[in-house]
Amino acid sequence: MHAGADTDSLDQAARNFLAARPQLFGVAYRLLGSAVEAEDVVQEAWLRWQNADRTRIVEPTAFLTTVTTRLAINLAQSARMRRESYVGPWLPEPIDTSADPQVGAERVDALELAVLFLLEKLNPMERAAYVLREAFDYPYARIADILQTSAANTRQLVSRGRRHLAAERRERVGTTEHRRFLEVFLAAARKGDLAALENVLAADVVSYTDGAGMRGASRIPVVGRSHVSKYLAAFAPRFWPGTEVRWVEANARPAVVVSSGGKAVALLSVDVSVEGIDRIMWMMSPAKLSPFMASPGD
Repeated sequence: MHAGADTDSLDQAARNFLAARPQLFGVAYRLLGSAVEAEDVVQEAWLRWQNADRTRIVEPTAFLTTVTTRLAINLAQSARMRRESYVGPWLPEPIDTSADPQVGAERVDALELAVLFLLEKLNPMERAAYVLREAFDYPYARIADILQTSAANTRQLVSRGRRHLAAERRERVGTTEHRRFLEVFLAAARKGDLAALENVLAADVVSYTDGAGMRGASRIPVVGRSHVSKYLAAFAPRFWPGTEVRWVEANARPAVVVSSGGKAVALLSVDVSVEGIDRIMWMMSPAKLSPFMASPGD
């Protein structure tokens, strides 16, 4: 009897966990900008859920979200130190959102690569408060409980996140316009067409390449319309010949996988404002390209 009851209890625990899992991953991924690290956090949350006194827990999802958030905050604090020694620009690990464009959230907020990149400048508490409020629509009082702070302080944390993004990002364009800009940019970049590139880029555009120190990947951001255009035109003859491109959905936005010899060599993603493309993100780190190695094309 006792063994059967334990089995039933563990089966129910597994069902509760699986129901909450998309949200748990969504929280951890937005806090860490890394799908690999988010999976580690979710796995640790499962272990803690198994070992918890579940008879005292009324709301399993609330408990699991609290555990996941706190684990992610702790990991984010150490991740910030590791990223300071990262060779070249660090960009968030892209995920294929074609199956679930929200990744477990109430809203798609704080999922775009550019947003995750900008949120890196917030401290982990600010980032957690912003993500729980903006992406998951948690009440301030509930976020305060999770973060073990006051509701008033929680409001300030969320406010700081909003102000930071507002200062760093102009008004965004819709998905259709975003794809149109990327199509024009891609055609111009492949041809090395300087005039066409300058026409589609914002004046203060920045190009980032995350190559994790690999040879040929720029280790410093390239800044400004003229510099970025000349940089792209200069490397076009070396980079594009013999490559194929495939459209994908990365972090709920259109993006392009560039392949050579059947192997993905880059994921190209852009951030587009009403003034044009203002961030270009080249993901060339092999470890971060893995979600798109076998994704179906358009």
